[in-house]
Amino acid sequence: MSEKTMKFKTEVQQLLDLMIHSLYSNKDIFLRELISNASDALDKARFESLKSPEIAAEWAIRIECDKTHNTVKISDNGIGMTEGEVVENIGTIAKSGTKAFLAAMEKEKTPDSPELIGQFGVGFYSAFMVADKVTLETKRAGSSAPGIRWESTGKEDFVIEECARSSQGTEITMHLKPDMKSYLEEWKIREIVKKYSDFIEYPVKMSVTTKKDGTDVTEDETLNSQKAIWIRNPSEVTEDEYKQFYNYLSHQSANPLCKIHYSAEGTSEFKALLFIPGEAPFDIFFQEQQKKGLHLYIKRVFISDCCEGLLPDYLRFVKGVVDSNDLPLNISREILQDNPQIKKINKSISLRIINELKKILENEREKYISFYKEFGRVVKEGIHIDFANKEKIQELIMYESLNHKPGELITLKEYLTAMPESQKDIYYITGEDRKTLENSPHLELLKSKGYDVLFMTDPVDEWIMQSMNEFDKKKFKPAGKGDIELDEETKKEAEEKTQKAEAEHKKLLELIKEELGDKVKDVRFSKRLTESACCLVSDEFAPGAHMEKIFKAMKQDMPSYKRTLELNPTHPLIDKMQKLFDKEPKSLKLCGYASLLYNQALLMEGSHIPDPLQFSKQITELMSSGI
Repeated sequence: MSEKTMKFKTEVQQLLDLMIHSLYSNKDIFLRELISNASDALDKARFESLKSPEIAAEWAIRIECDKTHNTVKISDNGIGMTEGEVVENIGTIAKSGTKAFLAAMEKEKTPDSPELIGQFGVGFYSAFMVADKVTLETKRAGSSAPGIRWESTGKEDFVIEECARSSQGTEITMHLKPDMKSYLEEWKIREIVKKYSDFIEYPVKMSVTTKKDGTDVTEDETLNSQKAIWIRNPSEVTEDEYKQFYNYLSHQSANPLCKIHYSAEGTSEFKALLFIPGEAPFDIFFQEQQKKGLHLYIKRVFISDCCEGLLPDYLRFVKGVVDSNDLPLNISREILQDNPQIKKINKSISLRIINELKKILENEREKYISFYKEFGRVVKEGIHIDFANKEKIQELIMYESLNHKPGELITLKEYLTAMPESQKDIYYITGEDRKTLENSPHLELLKSKGYDVLFMTDPVDEWIMQSMNEFDKKKFKPAGKGDIELDEETKKEAEEKTQKAEAEHKKLLELIKEELGDKVKDVRFSKRLTESACCLVSDEFAPGAHMEKIFKAMKQDMPSYKRTLELNPTHPLIDKMQKLFDKEPKSLKLCGYASLLYNQALLMEGSHIPDPLQFSKQITELMSSGI
């Protein structure tokens, strides 16, 4: 065949400009694409060798770097191409031979057809990102026709002719651009193969020269591990292999808490190998700095090491790999299309992880508690953002409670089992630590009834409680917000006390309200206090004092919500203040006492008082007058 110069069949210059400048964000991708194409060619040849054993070979991909000629070669001993296939597949942009091959397999309903990654026929042209000229030599396996040589500078045309190639397969030679010489370095090739093609099924080989006994020795070295353990049956993988792979993914030497290795079939087919860590990384709460998401592979070819769409954010601590055979990609394989398939994988993985955690909770409680202390705060976020699994996540969360010893964590189900028969709701209180909360005046009535109260001390707790209204048909009730209502007998008794106090101390109450002014929303007599003189109470659906402190600590603005000062109607202090009021209604002491009550309520809940110096003076004066 004489040399022929042929025009590309599409607006190739425009498409190559797109390829070079827009389609791929990272030039290293060219090597991944060409290795992937070579792997596809080997798959095709291996499949055809079942019918034509004479084309069987020791399948391999080779890379050669020639600094003298400024070239990089990638070759395989796969299926190769005829002249017509070269013109059809290489001479036409976006004409994918792989896609045509799969279509033919589907038409023939061929069993066990190979899984091939090429979909768009553009991966080959990524070579022009780093090369100003590309030469391809190929020979079809099992064909007596001569080899074919194709060459182009990526402009308007290409040259095609016969060549002397005698062995099956394809060799691509890239004449590198002047600023792309880093791709001639052994370390660079190693780096790219390790990152993108480490788990390709076939060996990726390169000749490496090393010194042995003072002499340069050149030997073939396989650059990829080929150990895609997620493809194998779990029974065939050793614990040591799992541990090594986890260390590779997490960059940690510790053991994972557990692994989840499974294949999903049906409407969404993929393989997943997931690891739940035993220890939280230091940056787990610095989401803007943290690389989240699972490693994504398409038929063992690396696509991304942080595919966020595969995991909900509250499971961001999970490490692992998802390998899909049918996941739709955009043309560059770098950005996943927004498609239902991703959501199906996300749903499947989330449910698997939740079920695994539940199994550990039920069968290995100490192991689960160890996990929960590391990641419980993150898992709770799922209640607010994963409505579909909300109830399942609620079964996983744990708290300390008033009726259990310090440090003991219980589930919501265990809370319900242990609470008194007369208790109808789930009571909780938020704050910084157990010691502060268990001494809170808001719990006095609940304590007197023997009721249990959950202690919520994580900053995220009050936020998630906006989404957690009930559990197992029991409503959540905040002990420090709104009105507190217990059984009818207690309710009637409390109302009688408050109504009596309001009648006896009406004018005193008005004086305290006037003195505190806009510091509070209201002043009223309390149904929840049995020992303390006072406490501050938020409206039922308003942020609590703890939430306000968290926002201030983060230097974030938050609307100011006024709270209600509740007074204990049976406390002796109220009677003494009433006597002072009866004697001297405009007493300055009473005004000072009103301020002291408010500041005392702030201190008891752990809040800062607005004027510590004034508060100190008032305490000193009170002590002086009492001695």
